[in-house]
Amino acid sequence: MMYTKEEILNMVSEEDIEFIRLQFTDMFGTLKNVAITAAQLEKALDNKFMFDASAIEGFAGAEDPDMYLYPDLDTFVIFPWRPQQGKVARLMCNVYTADGKPFESDSRYILKKVLKDAADLGYEVNVGPECEFFLFPTDEDGNPSAIMNEKAGYFDLYPLDTGENARRDIVLSLEDMGFDVESSHHESAPSQHEIDFKYGEALETADNMVTFKLAVKSIARRHGLHASFMPKPKYGVPGSGMHVNFSLTKEGKNAFEDASGKDGLSKEAYSFIAGVMEHIEAITLVTNPIVNSYKRLASGAEAPSYIAWSLRNRSALIRIPKTKEGGIRIELRNPDPSCNPYLAFALIIAAGLDGIKNNLSCSESVNKNIYEMSKKEREEEGIRTLPTTLKEAVSAFKNDSFVLDVLGEHVRNTYVSYKSDEWERYTTRVTKWEMDEYLYRI
Repeated sequence: MMYTKEEILNMVSEEDIEFIRLQFTDMFGTLKNVAITAAQLEKALDNKFMFDASAIEGFAGAEDPDMYLYPDLDTFVIFPWRPQQGKVARLMCNVYTADGKPFESDSRYILKKVLKDAADLGYEVNVGPECEFFLFPTDEDGNPSAIMNEKAGYFDLYPLDTGENARRDIVLSLEDMGFDVESSHHESAPSQHEIDFKYGEALETADNMVTFKLAVKSIARRHGLHASFMPKPKYGVPGSGMHVNFSLTKEGKNAFEDASGKDGLSKEAYSFIAGVMEHIEAITLVTNPIVNSYKRLASGAEAPSYIAWSLRNRSALIRIPKTKEGGIRIELRNPDPSCNPYLAFALIIAAGLDGIKNNLSCSESVNKNIYEMSKKEREEEGIRTLPTTLKEAVSAFKNDSFVLDVLGEHVRNTYVSYKSDEWERYTTRVTKWEMDEYLYRI
């Protein structure tokens, strides 16, 4: 929706909206907000709402911690799960410095810059995520557990699927907020679910992704459940991914399609794939940003770890889905829902555009199960491997100058510092597995 300041003020009055959440994310995609009353809304819409950014992860270290939230008027939406008397609405915000300039380390601003580069080349970028999550029961104190108290599998329904009612309420709430929900279903693992909403312009989709996670968690809580977007919360069952589909349009046409091209793909499609594959090791730190991410990637199958693309098989990192209605898109299969969607989309799109600008050549499609290939066969086909740990991902991230060009020095250095510290904290902890394995035996 395209709103004016006056329209928003009128809606707040007519809809009995009492609180407005001014929302943005930190560097790692965690949603932050400041709630204001309706009486303060006009001040916020005039871009006069200041906040102290010194305690926000990834913002600390800026020369002046006093920053301003500039609401994006088109993101105004009412939260349907909040009280209907004295309603709650939200506005996604851009972060600005005190001198009226965009904060260079604001994730949303970084994505906007990449999309401006795409627009300068004549492209509009559409993105469609496929997000999985778990619904776990809470204990008597309301704390989350990791108990799987059902046996449902892929596409199962009630009574096997005990999360069906919560998932239905999530879908209805999302539709009330303007989401075009395409499908929802139980996933492969017990207590695992997927809800897919229609692709859209990349910035809008990133906004929708952080809103989606908030809605899922909030509505699950009302059902006595805890929604977790942790990539691999349980050993021995599939993890949760966030496959992301990308397409470019130019002059109203799908830039990835060419009826006369090999397999119906355009030169831009092949170069976009090549650009993503060129930089994917470095990008992985952002698309798979936590220690636990690499336990999902290690499991294989729906979580690919080999750098290849395919027209058919699902063991490849990048897949070109077949659709009856046409409309070629490129599906990247390694991202997980713990990522910051703004930075993840920015890096992937920038890598694809880099491939197009530099006319990169793409390797051949790998149309056999990569997991059944020997190491020698993979080496002969030039198939590289994604980072296998957070430490390896940090190293790749640091050593690719492309990351610096897209994210800027402050974000690049801060991200490396935080993630190196996360790896250090992980490696020094004694785990339950170690105690079970060694305590009584050694």
